[in-house]
Amino acid sequence: MRIRNLRDINGLMLYTRKGDKGTTTTCNTGGGRIPKSSLLIEALGNIDELNAWLGLCKAKLEDDKIKKTVEEVQQNIFIIQAEIAGAKKSISKEETQALETVIDNIEKKLPVTTTFLIPGGTELSASFDVARTLARRAERRVIDATENNELKVSAPTKAYLNRLSSLLYAIERLLNKQDKVKEKAPSYK
Repeated sequence: MRIRNLRDINGLMLYTRKGDKGTTTTCNTGGGRIPKSSLLIEALGNIDELNAWLGLCKAKLEDDKIKKTVEEVQQNIFIIQAEIAGAKKSISKEETQALETVIDNIEKKLPVTTTFLIPGGTELSASFDVARTLARRAERRVIDATENNELKVSAPTKAYLNRLSSLLYAIERLLNKQDKVKEKAPSYK
């Protein structure tokens, strides 16, 4: 039997065929269609990729406290996606401050480092290092789309995106410490 049209259990369509020509729409396009290659859609896609990767990281976590932190970040990423898409949503200053508190608390548990560190202590810590790079790329795409006037995001959202890569780096280092993995600096030789 060949399925021609799938519907989610809530009645939402899994596909509409409207994007088959390479265009899409968001809240801030006023119903008009824009190319899927636009900076706006690129920013949304990068944020979505980051959230999916964080889901993979979260699924591998055993530490419930870190798992809860990742879940909170994922919830905030949905707010960021909504803001990018034009909804009347944005991250609050308090959310960025909460990230800073978590980062500060983790940092207190870690040895001081004054150099870059080679990723890959464990599979899980390396996964968080990938998440860190995805967060940085997503931030760059959001800033690029903002600078090219394809979207507007609030200052707290920009700050949150900037702080997010620091959080993911802190988690990566904490996981290595918990697993007694010795961090290694590059030799530059």
